[in-house]
Amino acid sequence: MGMKMLWGKIYESIKAVFPISIIILFISILIGIDGHTIFNYLIGDFMLIIGLALFAIGSYSSTVTIAESIGEYIVKRRKLWVFILVAFLVGFLITIAEPALWVLADQFKSVISQPLLIIVVALGVGLFIVIGLVRILTQHKLPLIFTISYLILFLIAGLVAIWFDSGFIPVAFDAGGVTTGAMAVPFIISLGFGISKARGDRSSDEDSFGLVGIASIGPIMAVLILGIFSQSTIPISDTSTTFIGYFLQNLYKMAIAILPFVLFFTVFQLFTFRLNRKRVIKIGIAFGYTYVGLVLFLTGASAGLVKIGTMIGSYFGATDFQWLLIPLGMLFGFTVVAAEPSVVALNRQVEDVSAGAISRKLMMVALSIGVSIAIGLACLRVITGISIWWILIPGYTLTIILSFLTPKIFSAIAFDAGGAVSGAMTSAFLMPYALGASAAIGTNILTDAFGLVAFVAMAPLITIQLLGLIYKGKMKDINIMQPDDEIMEISEVKS
Repeated sequence: MGMKMLWGKIYESIKAVFPISIIILFISILIGIDGHTIFNYLIGDFMLIIGLALFAIGSYSSTVTIAESIGEYIVKRRKLWVFILVAFLVGFLITIAEPALWVLADQFKSVISQPLLIIVVALGVGLFIVIGLVRILTQHKLPLIFTISYLILFLIAGLVAIWFDSGFIPVAFDAGGVTTGAMAVPFIISLGFGISKARGDRSSDEDSFGLVGIASIGPIMAVLILGIFSQSTIPISDTSTTFIGYFLQNLYKMAIAILPFVLFFTVFQLFTFRLNRKRVIKIGIAFGYTYVGLVLFLTGASAGLVKIGTMIGSYFGATDFQWLLIPLGMLFGFTVVAAEPSVVALNRQVEDVSAGAISRKLMMVALSIGVSIAIGLACLRVITGISIWWILIPGYTLTIILSFLTPKIFSAIAFDAGGAVSGAMTSAFLMPYALGASAAIGTNILTDAFGLVAFVAMAPLITIQLLGLIYKGKMKDINIMQPDDEIMEISEVKS
């Protein structure tokens, strides 16, 4: 890795993190947060920037490249059992390595064992990765798959709410959002692209999207089922762990998370890929960058953002102007999107696959607006305590309807974007912001504060599909105008 590339990625990371960092710093000074907490936040911000840069370099050179190769391999083998087994293992392992999931599991560890929650979620992702990849092979319509899946999902959620423990419902939907983050999004999209490319269909570019959206359904179902066998309690927020404590924890956790995936690549290298020694060394170094990047990013996010997010939420929740939580949350939501590693990866891949028709800037604006509205609704729930169903059911109903109306590529990208925007930054800052506010106001943390990630994941499904309808309308206008242009050209030739 050249220093030019490293500095380039650091510059990109600074641009992504700078807006949200300045806002947090300004608010923290304004409300009188102590200097020690602010200093820790600034150190965490620095680690977050360096970690994001190293991760961006390492993940693209390791997981993305490997994912496309695995996708092509399992199609060429033409054996269904190999396809299903490899697809499941890939989905399971990449989920275990997802940093945003570790952040959520850490916040919920007083309710459910952290390893148990991660394993259950990984099983759900593995199962739905198989379903999503089989869809690419069989060419079933994406809106139909989403419609059937969400109908089953809401049926299970309704049964759990009525007969078992409704406290797990917000957490289950949050799990679906955070699972598809920095590690999973670029990997899953590349896996789908590799399978589509190996299949050789003309629509392979479009089919490579939508897989992240399908994979996001698995964790929700898995945690809902877990709720049948578990009793929910109010989670206890941990803001006492030091930088050194988080750093040591993440060194261990991320090693465990990435090691199975490295072993998985090793097996493929020995029996299938047979890449030359130089290429293997490069991929090994890339895995090293990914590991170091994740450790720094998670340490910076957990130690720097969790505490300050909780304190800001608590401050405004305890005032007579609790309604300020809504516009402030919307501002945080609008700016935090750019700092999500998975969003950066998704926008780049969308621009590449669409040949520039859907630009990174356009995607970022649509995602930012969607997340901003989502955080506003989440803060409204924290203040008022309204049921999560009043937002989820209309939101997903509109989402499914739009999927049958908007162009296929926009629908597929929208469902992928829903997973991408709800990553580690959302879990490490926006969730503590809501948790702190809920604790100060005195509402039920489990049922009223959790669910924020679910709203964040749902918002782009609507905004990007609406963007698709606008695009569709403009293309229709162009097609209507085109015959007149041709007539004019013909008359000019005759004259």
